[in-house]
Amino acid sequence: MLKKKLSILILAATITTISCETKEKKQQNSTKEIKMETTKNKGELDALLDVRRKASAAKASEEKKKIYANGIEDVKNSGILDSALNVGDKAPNFTLNNALNNPVSLYDELKNGPVILTWYRGGWCPYCNITLHYLQEKLPEFKNAGATLIALTPEVPDKSLSTSEKHELEFAVLSDLNNVVGKKYGVVFQLTLDVASIYEEGFGLSKYNGNSDSELPLAATYVIDKNGIIQYAFLDSDYRNRAEPNEIIKALQKLN
Repeated sequence: MLKKKLSILILAATITTISCETKEKKQQNSTKEIKMETTKNKGELDALLDVRRKASAAKASEEKKKIYANGIEDVKNSGILDSALNVGDKAPNFTLNNALNNPVSLYDELKNGPVILTWYRGGWCPYCNITLHYLQEKLPEFKNAGATLIALTPEVPDKSLSTSEKHELEFAVLSDLNNVVGKKYGVVFQLTLDVASIYEEGFGLSKYNGNSDSELPLAATYVIDKNGIIQYAFLDSDYRNRAEPNEIIKALQKLN
C-alpha cells in the first residue's frame, strides 16, 4: 500500500513538473513573440538607436539619467517645438561652407530638386553618428526620389571634417557656426547648466562648437520642396529620437 501511494505521489509530481515546464516555455515563447512584434513595428533606424539607448541606460548612473531627463523636459517646456519652423513655412535661404570649405546654398540646391535638411549635434554624439551612417545607406533612395541631402552641425569645420571622413559621407556636411542658420529655423535651444557641465567635462563641447554658448540644435529634419516650402518636419525634444528615412521618402514621393 505504501509503495502504491509513493508511486501515485511521484506520478503526480512528474505531471505537475511537466505542466509547469510547458507553461514556462509557452510564456517564454509568448515573450519572444512580443519582442519580435515590437522590433518589427519599430522603424529600422529607431531599432538601431534603441540598442544605443539601452546600452547608455545600462551604464549611466541614476544621477546622470535624472540630469538628462530633466534636460529633455526643459527643452520640451521651452516652447521650441511650437515656435520652430514647420510644415507650410518658407525655408530661409542660407549659404554655408562644407567640410572642404566650399560654399553650398540651399536655394541653389533647390533648383535641382527637393532638399532634405537635417541637423546633427556633433561627432561626439553616438545617436548622431548612427543616424548619419544610416542616412548614408539610404542616400541612393533619396537620390532616386530626386532629393539632395544636406546636414548642418554647429561644429567648427575641423571637427565636421573628421566626422565626414570617419563615416565617408557622400552628402554635404555644413558647419553652422554659432547656430546662425539653426536660429533662423528656430531649432536651437540652451542646455541646462547640469547637462552643459557634463558635456564640457566629458568631451569639451566648447572646443567642438568654437564657443561657450552651451547651445545645440534639435535633431530636426525637414523636407523642402523646389519652391522653398517645408513639406515635412521632424521636431522632437528628445535628442535620442530621429526622423525615419522611410518617412522622409514617403514625404518626397508625395511631391512627385
